[in-house]
Amino acid sequence: MISRRRFLSTALAGLATGPALANAPGLTPRPKARGVSPYTPGADGLEAILKGAGLSGESACVVADARTGQILESARGDAALPPASVAKVLTALYALDSLGAGYRFRTRLIATGPLSNGIIQGDLVLAGGGDPTLDTDALADLAAQMKAAGVRGISGRLLIWDDMLPYVRSIDPDQPDHIGYSPSVSGIALNFNRVHFEWKRAGGSWAITMDARTQKYRPDVYTSKMALARRDLPVYSYQDKAGVDHWTVASGALGNGGARWLPVRNPALYAGDVFQTLSRANGISLPNPKVTSSLPGGNVIAQIQSAPLPDLLEAMLKYSNNLMAEMIGMTATVNRGSRPSNLKSSAQIMNDWARSNLGMQRCRMVDHSGLGEESRLTADDMVRALIASRRTGALKPLLKPYYFSDAKGRPIKTHPVKIAAKTGTLNFVSGLGGFITTPDGNELAFAIFSADQRARAKISRAERERPRGGRSWNTRAKKLQESLLDRWGQVYGS
Repeated sequence: MISRRRFLSTALAGLATGPALANAPGLTPRPKARGVSPYTPGADGLEAILKGAGLSGESACVVADARTGQILESARGDAALPPASVAKVLTALYALDSLGAGYRFRTRLIATGPLSNGIIQGDLVLAGGGDPTLDTDALADLAAQMKAAGVRGISGRLLIWDDMLPYVRSIDPDQPDHIGYSPSVSGIALNFNRVHFEWKRAGGSWAITMDARTQKYRPDVYTSKMALARRDLPVYSYQDKAGVDHWTVASGALGNGGARWLPVRNPALYAGDVFQTLSRANGISLPNPKVTSSLPGGNVIAQIQSAPLPDLLEAMLKYSNNLMAEMIGMTATVNRGSRPSNLKSSAQIMNDWARSNLGMQRCRMVDHSGLGEESRLTADDMVRALIASRRTGALKPLLKPYYFSDAKGRPIKTHPVKIAAKTGTLNFVSGLGGFITTPDGNELAFAIFSADQRARAKISRAERERPRGGRSWNTRAKKLQESLLDRWGQVYGS
């Protein structure tokens, strides 16, 4: 998990964006290639690498001069394939243009009545501001601020406002219930909308805990419950009962001990649950939380804010956090004056923006993270977006370095070809897009997408965590990417 402290301790990037990435340069046709050597520009040489990869399904790639937009070579660049998390690059550009580099998310405490003898004469509202990095430490800070303001209790209700963004039960509803990277989305999210489940051997059974832990705090929660079940499979089962996440786990799968993060499906009540506990630790007694869809008026008595947007985007791209992508992307849509009803409607507005501002022609995203099954991008379009991003220069510093690997899989950090890119991985899907800087300083923009749709269609819902053949396919896809990057770095390095 990315802690808020790490965000706040990071030097601020101070990246600036213009009002739009309008009038993006188009891609100019690549010149006719000569020769068929693997390290000579030419369609035959490129196809030899693609066919030699032994990768089932379809692969597409494009590389272009990042300064001029000239396509240097491509293979099936117009093929619409799942982009996986490479799509987060598009979300980052959309957010920077829609929100601005100085944007910070705010989470507030609002008192609807006056403070009299330490008691708020009215309701207390925990108002979510769409902050995807809100964690338990931040809620503890809010509780401490409330205490410092002289609050000892309230006469009314504890309300949780989560309606800044629409509620989405799961980023990808086709994922198994227990997958932590597909939690619920709403206007308030705590600990990436995940709860920590831990089990330890205790005599002939197991001691289990469900908490909202950070390095500083470990408050137990009552809005997510776990029970042991005497079975081997399925490992987990889930039910929503009156706003409480009820889980069971197969005792036959536990072993001596372990832990994992489970998704939260009732994020507003989860945040209220933890805030209630942290307030109690500060001597403030609050009633059980209730969710409100309308934001009451009142006085702000405490607030916290996130790090600036570029810091969040850098973390989103580095750790490929799906919830961050969805919340940031939907906040960008809201800030543009729209009210999306779900992820797909927000992504459609981003698609329209990409066509108008980046010159993308066949952008069909159904979310902002790339997790959704129906999202499609072409390598041509991805390269168009990368070239357009050079107008502001805001994207490349946010991308993490990508390293070639030696024979033992270790990164070669001294390699003369430097790459800044975003990876993307789903079952039988692998993508990579970003920038290459050759030894002589040439800058290239590239995109590589591979997908075996037939293999994906055969995966059952229960197998989605570790489908048979998925790891070996992904290994071959990564080798193909390295072969292409090596080729481009050498062929177009002078």
